[in-house]
Amino acid sequence: MKLLLCRILWGACYLLSLLPFCIIYIFSDIIYLIVYYLVRYRRKVVRKNLVNSFPEKSEKEITEIEKKFYKTLCDYFLETVKMRTISEKEIRRRMRFPGIEEMEKDSAAGKSVVMYIAHSMNWEYITSITLHMNDTGAQFAQIYHPLENPFFDDAFIKLRGRFGSLSIPMAHTLRKIVDFNREKRPFIIGFLADQVPTWEAINHWVDFMNQDTPVFTGTEKIARRVGATVYYLSMSRVKRGYFEGRIIKMHDDASKTEEFALTNEYFRLVSEDLKREPWLWLWTHKRWKRTREGYARREKKREEDRRRLMENASK
Repeated sequence: MKLLLCRILWGACYLLSLLPFCIIYIFSDIIYLIVYYLVRYRRKVVRKNLVNSFPEKSEKEITEIEKKFYKTLCDYFLETVKMRTISEKEIRRRMRFPGIEEMEKDSAAGKSVVMYIAHSMNWEYITSITLHMNDTGAQFAQIYHPLENPFFDDAFIKLRGRFGSLSIPMAHTLRKIVDFNREKRPFIIGFLADQVPTWEAINHWVDFMNQDTPVFTGTEKIARRVGATVYYLSMSRVKRGYFEGRIIKMHDDASKTEEFALTNEYFRLVSEDLKREPWLWLWTHKRWKRTREGYARREKKREEDRRRLMENASK
């Protein structure tokens, strides 16, 4: 029954994707009114995140950003649905990549490239980067968290792979990179590195959007290990449905950087983007739910449990 419902929903998405963008955005406007005013989807979470991130802004300014964010979020969902049937010509018009020439040169020279990405909408369009690149022999891929529902996990892999991009589960990242290196095949891999790390993965904190923030450092570790050339993709919206992903070089050889330098720079660049167009980022997540105090309590408890086990073992 669950699988049948998934198939019906996916079929409805297909039919919706056949509509022109002008109609798609009418639906988006209607969904926005429902989500923002009636359902009030995660309004408290979004408001708290915005207030803490922009303490200098008035309540009126925060509300304006909040409304723009929800409108952009609804657009994001329907733009993603539209990707099921969007043509190569159309997606090329709607997603541009200024600065891609330098990254192409590095790729053509056989360098492996790591690209930092943030959850700035519409990040799903980034997979169309393969349509803007010359054939350098490099494989473009993105790291992703597998969805719990296997049907939709498979559906999204196919959606993101329409233009030749490869989806790599996070747990298989290093293994896949080792395979690429063994085959002497250059790669360009995008990492969405602005997510909340698990307690166990926390080993670095930054001042991000006026808040003490635990961050992922796995992207940097991989880049440094393989000596990758590192870029950052800065997203901006030109107008409704049209985006630019400006490609900025961060370092020629990650292996020559100091520990955490790339991570710190990445979050500085994300902060700059958020200050410019705050409504593009995904504010619905509880990004700052883990605190130093909580981390200290967990570490203290782990130490106490470890000491208790050792005491019991010695008896």
